[in-house]
Amino acid sequence: MTQQSAGTIWLTQEAYDKLQAELDDLKGPKRQEIIDRISAARDEGDLKENSGYHAARDEQGKQEARIRQLEDMLRRAEVGETPPDDGVVEPGMKVTVKFVDFGDEETFLLGAREIEEEGLTVYSPQSAMGEAISGHKVGEKVSYTAPNGKEISIEILEAKPFTG
Repeated sequence: MTQQSAGTIWLTQEAYDKLQAELDDLKGPKRQEIIDRISAARDEGDLKENSGYHAARDEQGKQEARIRQLEDMLRRAEVGETPPDDGVVEPGMKVTVKFVDFGDEETFLLGAREIEEEGLTVYSPQSAMGEAISGHKVGEKVSYTAPNGKEISIEILEAKPFTG
């Protein structure tokens, strides 16, 4: 897989399909359900003190924001197969790193948070650590500046294709 351009989101076909199904549901039945709730609450009369109306409107706003987020994500998605098992860190890899200064190890998926699985943290390739380790091999040490401004050194212990 080629290096991602800024803003591209790596997704498996399964994750892409799951997000597309969520979008279809939100734009179809879920949207209509909220419209019906708003209409029913509006028919109750005074909107100033109608908590059902205001709750439905708030929910509608959140849902519309999620629809925009999903549309943007799917538009920028790069659907790909699992990367090769060559020890080079790239999106779609399950990576284990050691924080040199602390001796702690962490295993995570380098990819989109939408493909997060139970018990496996996901870091974006555009995150500070994601950018620092992308393209590096097992055994290499790299440093990056954390969002809090602290310089962090890590060693890449393992990089295997994520199989879900």
